[in-house]
Amino acid sequence: MNYWLLKTEPETFSWDDLVRDKKAVWDGVRNFQARSNMKAMKKGDWAFFYHTGDEKSIVGIAEVIRACYPEPQDPDWVAVDLKPVRKLKSAVPLGVVKADKKLTAMVLVKAARLSVQPVKKEEFDRVVELSEK
Repeated sequence: MNYWLLKTEPETFSWDDLVRDKKAVWDGVRNFQARSNMKAMKKGDWAFFYHTGDEKSIVGIAEVIRACYPEPQDPDWVAVDLKPVRKLKSAVPLGVVKADKKLTAMVLVKAARLSVQPVKKEEFDRVVELSEK
């Protein structure tokens, strides 16, 4: 299994929207590095659900239920399908991630603007641990 982080503007599509809808098509990504990351996603992978904007927090965990496929409206770009796994016990703000010495190499810290990014297993586990404090 691989791990990822997906960024979304909560006023456009939030964790609560994903839970309400029970699944979602993750599309509309228009960045080449993010597209490459989406192409590497496999069914069964888990992804942190990250709210951007004022919140800037990891709020939940989603599962990839359909691996990368061409977007129907623009086949030069790709989509994956997601379902919610669980909301984190408490959101983990970006400031907490940046302050944690075990997460200094995390892509979220080094390339914060990238909308779809890989997460190492030990980083994933550490963020979950932080959410439970």
